[in-house]
Amino acid sequence: MLETLPLHAPPPPSPRGGERPVNSHTEWDPLEEVIVGIVDGASFPTWHMSLPPVLPAAQHETFRLRAGTPFPAELVAAARRELEEFAHILEAEGVRVRRPEPIPQRTTYSTLSWTSTGMYAAMPRDALLVVGDEIIECPMAWRSRYYESLAYRPLLKEYFRAGARWSAGPKPELTDDQYDAGWVDPGDAGPQRLVITEFEPTFDAADFTRCGRDIICQKSNVTNDFGIEWLRRHLGPEYRVHVLEFRDAHPMHIDATLVPMAPGKLLVHPDRVPEVPALFKGWDVMAAPRPVIPDAHPLFMTSKWLNMNVLMLDEQRVVVERQDEPMIEAVKRFGFTPIPCNFRNFNSFGGSFHCATLDVRRRGTLETYF
Repeated sequence: MLETLPLHAPPPPSPRGGERPVNSHTEWDPLEEVIVGIVDGASFPTWHMSLPPVLPAAQHETFRLRAGTPFPAELVAAARRELEEFAHILEAEGVRVRRPEPIPQRTTYSTLSWTSTGMYAAMPRDALLVVGDEIIECPMAWRSRYYESLAYRPLLKEYFRAGARWSAGPKPELTDDQYDAGWVDPGDAGPQRLVITEFEPTFDAADFTRCGRDIICQKSNVTNDFGIEWLRRHLGPEYRVHVLEFRDAHPMHIDATLVPMAPGKLLVHPDRVPEVPALFKGWDVMAAPRPVIPDAHPLFMTSKWLNMNVLMLDEQRVVVERQDEPMIEAVKRFGFTPIPCNFRNFNSFGGSFHCATLDVRRRGTLETYF
């Protein structure tokens, strides 16, 4: 039976009359409203060939053996406490916080071709993409995330009724043709080989980062050329979509590789970005400090480079992990004001502050920064 706990306190008042309920053009305009994910019912996904290309090698056997079962209860409880702390910090900084609804994650569902169970609704940044006044449901490549956006449906309907635009990418079939059955691990030094094919468009929103009229993205093990082209046509000539390549043999989500923090300020992964993309010529660039998460700390679906997965509240304030002193000092030197928050237990589920949020409304207009 799905555990349903009280979510968050009633949200602050809605935007004043005439304000857009959804409005977000960058990663750094002043944040006014945000969706913060939940870990209720978080479960190991059904095992599938799309997982090995992005899971830490040491976790493969765990995912095989525990497929369809809950994540450790003590870790879920610790991550839930950190999410509540995060939400309270955001509210104290003047941000309106919204939460998705728990949905059953261990209920088996099926299409005409396959069956699966779910995973969680912890990472709204993956499932939904906000561009201007529009929220786009993403055609995600993992079968275990096929119905994930249902957790956000009450909010999506609310935003639509208040005047926002709401659309969705083509719902994928996710048949075996979508995946490279012959995929082999190229190793960290090998040539990049992606597990998804171009059979149909798929993308996760976390493979895109927004700088006004310029949308920067990467191909990955969940985002293909077909998906990028669908989004480019959907957004139209008002936006320019730039596809960048990095030194990453196992790419999935751009927000732990390249992070625009403010106009003219860029945070990069020191190994994956050996050369700053020409698009950012003239920007101040900081290489992220080496992460300090202990080896003993469980990270089920990600590397330690989640230290880069920060959330900008505006061009000055940035939320960072409280125990990551090197990153706290680095952002200070880079000219920002860090807001520490405990989040290491949430990190175990595959994301940090940027992944755990969807910035629904930022105070700003559509501008050009390049």
